[in-house]
Amino acid sequence: MQKRQKLKDALVQFIEKLAPQRGENWGWNTSSDPCKGGWKGVTCYSDLATIKKIVLDELNLTGTLDAASLCSTKALMVLSLNSNNVVGTLPDEISKCSHLTHVYLHGNNFSGSLPGSLSRLSNLKRVDVSDNGFSGGIPDMSRISGLLTFLADNNQLSGLIPKFDFSNLEEFNVSNNNLSGPVPDLGGRFNRTSFLGNPGLCGKPLPNACPPSPPAAKKGSSKKDYFMYSGYALIGIIIVGLVAFKLIKKGKSNSKKNVAKKGSQVTDDKVSSTSSESKVVGGNRSEFSITSAESGRGSSSLVVLSSPMVNELKFEDLLRSPAELLGRGRNGSLYKVTLNEGVTLAVKRIRDWYISRDDFKKRMQRIDQVKHPNVLPVVAFYCSSQEKLLVYEFQANGSLFRLLHDRHHLFLSLSISESQDRQSFDWGSRLAVAAKISAALAYMHQGLQADGIAHGNLKSSNILLSNEMEPLISEYGLADADNQDQSFLAQLDSFHENNSPSGGIISSNNAFKTDTYSFGIILLELLTGNVVQNNGFDLARWVNSAIREEWTVEVFDKALVSEGASEESMVSLLQVALKCIDISSSARPNMREVAGIINTIREHEEISISSDLINLD
Repeated sequence: MQKRQKLKDALVQFIEKLAPQRGENWGWNTSSDPCKGGWKGVTCYSDLATIKKIVLDELNLTGTLDAASLCSTKALMVLSLNSNNVVGTLPDEISKCSHLTHVYLHGNNFSGSLPGSLSRLSNLKRVDVSDNGFSGGIPDMSRISGLLTFLADNNQLSGLIPKFDFSNLEEFNVSNNNLSGPVPDLGGRFNRTSFLGNPGLCGKPLPNACPPSPPAAKKGSSKKDYFMYSGYALIGIIIVGLVAFKLIKKGKSNSKKNVAKKGSQVTDDKVSSTSSESKVVGGNRSEFSITSAESGRGSSSLVVLSSPMVNELKFEDLLRSPAELLGRGRNGSLYKVTLNEGVTLAVKRIRDWYISRDDFKKRMQRIDQVKHPNVLPVVAFYCSSQEKLLVYEFQANGSLFRLLHDRHHLFLSLSISESQDRQSFDWGSRLAVAAKISAALAYMHQGLQADGIAHGNLKSSNILLSNEMEPLISEYGLADADNQDQSFLAQLDSFHENNSPSGGIISSNNAFKTDTYSFGIILLELLTGNVVQNNGFDLARWVNSAIREEWTVEVFDKALVSEGASEESMVSLLQVALKCIDISSSARPNMREVAGIINTIREHEEISISSDLINLD
């Protein structure tokens, strides 16, 4: 009862600041209930206890928006104040309304900057702040993967247009502001009307081209400086000559040693950072320096994709940097490389991938064009006739595999308060991981369907964790490099579809449905806490057997059961997993359907939790 009263007090404070001259028939008082007392503009969920929408359009509101009071209603999804006269700023506290999906503030008198905290509203789908007096820059909302609408036209916004996922946006308009700089790559999605009225903007689809980048300013130098730098250059040339002479002299013996190294037996493909498997290669050499003979060829140079972190990275920088061997797989190795600037990278070295340089380059560049915040991007790549290197940003928090099966070791490596449960990977966190990974995979499938590029090797050890513990799908599209197990799965799919073993080409559709199967196994990992073996067949067989014997609850991780996780939600997710691992690939749903079902399960779970928080005691 006390929680309910605090909620009503906060909402009354919100409306008093927003509409000081409201009518008597509005409700919005502490003596009535928001869901049952007819409060104007309030829509509740079916439980009649939780507020879902607040829509107060065209009511001549003249006050300010008190976001702190508003966000006391935890499950609010829609806020609409269109066509009023609301003044003041949009406060940072708006991020506390973490469930918001729709924010409509069109046609008011808001001023000040759009808060950077908007980027933390990860569930946002529609944002309309047009026809106001907002100034300053546009927040970076690139991590909001589900954003469909961003309208901010007719304001006073300035600066550059930040990155947006334009391939996902349905509506975008920033016209009539003070924005400057180049228009980002829109992928042909929007025309010039979305950007007109910004004299400082340039580039397609606007008619005015961007001016060429000015040459780097040359520092003025005196004769003394000239001779000093010339002397440095001469010394450098002499040193390089001596080093080159030494390397040529010792080339044969070093070559033999490297060949011997290459013959070493490789083991399992799971990454390990234990001291028995780690190998530090310091100084000016590393295990992938055997390609240095080819590094001078223009066709084999390092290709840096769109990443400011390694904007000027060169292949020689990788060769000179200390490299730590993290693990070896059937077709390559993984290294941790630390550059002089303190930037840490992960370098995947691939062998025996029989793909031409041009095809490899096109494949990597195509994957780079389809970006999702929960997919780890390739920041650079190298291709020669002998081998290929893929460069990623290093993720220090490990993988989902470690989080599930080696949690004690992982949490000891993180800066977590002693009061927190180091062993906890609760149901809400697991469901969030499932939702984000399924959405990311669905997005990549949709963007790369025409190219036939599936993931090809999806497993929990290939889902890494960012600094914010966000799941990141890694090694997308390396199906030909590290997919012997997955190839077997795809051939098995083909067998079931055609009732005969497939020794020929496996269809691209099967490749995507194989990803669906692999995702289903990850769901079983999340639900059972069991380690996957034998491509997941053992785990799938055990789960199906338990269900046939009506022991469904017995398959769930005991840690989830003991925490009181929702059995209804767990069973629902288990049913999704079983659809994904159907023995017939044609019977499996596509990842877009899977993501939709999981998102529905998650929304239902969040609503239940929110109701518990704000319901009567």
